[in-house]
Amino acid sequence: MESHLNTITATTFVHPGVINTKASLNLIASEANKGDTSRLASYQKVLDFIKDRTYPVSFPVTVVVGSNGATTPSKNQIRADAELVYAIALCWARTGDITYAKQAIGILNGWAYHFKNYDLMDSKQNAHQPGLEASWTTPSFVAAAEIIRYYKVKGVSAGWADADINQFKSYLNNVNDNYISYVQGLGYNNNWNVSAGYAKMAIGVFLDDAGIYKSGVDIINDVFPKVILADGTMYELCKRHDCVHYQYSLTGLTYAAEIAHIQGDNSLYSALSNRISAGYDFMRSAYDQGTGCNYCSTTSPVFPGVEVAYKYYKTTNMKSLRELAAPIGVPNDRTFLGFTTYTHYKVK
Repeated sequence: MESHLNTITATTFVHPGVINTKASLNLIASEANKGDTSRLASYQKVLDFIKDRTYPVSFPVTVVVGSNGATTPSKNQIRADAELVYAIALCWARTGDITYAKQAIGILNGWAYHFKNYDLMDSKQNAHQPGLEASWTTPSFVAAAEIIRYYKVKGVSAGWADADINQFKSYLNNVNDNYISYVQGLGYNNNWNVSAGYAKMAIGVFLDDAGIYKSGVDIINDVFPKVILADGTMYELCKRHDCVHYQYSLTGLTYAAEIAHIQGDNSLYSALSNRISAGYDFMRSAYDQGTGCNYCSTTSPVFPGVEVAYKYYKTTNMKSLRELAAPIGVPNDRTFLGFTTYTHYKVK
């Protein structure tokens, strides 16, 4: 299999290095604080999400999950908390308000110190669903953790204690070793593999672990040409009969490419003749019902990965797609981190 990304051999990484950078956080905070109307409108999505959520006061030891949309209170909570802590971390980065920092640390510590394992609702569920759930939520936790650990506002850090950071590392190793790693060998060749690869790359950055990072890269390398064909076709649209699952693949690939970009490697963005861009061209056709699988329309949800992809490619099709939903918040199912209009629109 052709390699698409350069092998990372360094033992340290750029921080913050998951979706956001110090420079990008500085820029969006500065623009919002100076009253830039576009940036403030997209920041409002962050504030609205926090306002509409209940801050968690307890954290389950076991997260019980179900497949094909089946849900439980603990599954709902971990998905919502992963988005919430990221939103709060963005508020800390904009304002420097220590209350936000403490709230973010409280959620990160809550999951790190309490979570032990995943379990299934019953024997009818896909036995591998825990690995997919961990692949979805973990990168959002990590993106928040990167900000809280490394970003300083006017030279002041969030104050996350070393012992707590180490406990969060243990949490990451738990979900990586016992859940996410098992997705790789399933052979699904769809959004499952993509999500696992993206998650491992994020985990590798936070842990400064080149081995875990490369294992994520390897998964992405393997599945990439299988989920987006040479002409841009994404079979998940027709196979899953919805306008969502193929967007999981697009979003996961885009976020993986952005992490690699931050770490100094643009080769996933450019791989296979800009194959990610071709996937978004397919998405635009799907929204126009021009693929032969008419499960999308211009009112279908647009996942936040398109904003990140548009930052890099700046194509007409991506511009059209992002404008269907901008400013973009979070996916309704809380599977991938959101608020990308705030964090990525007109950010170099």
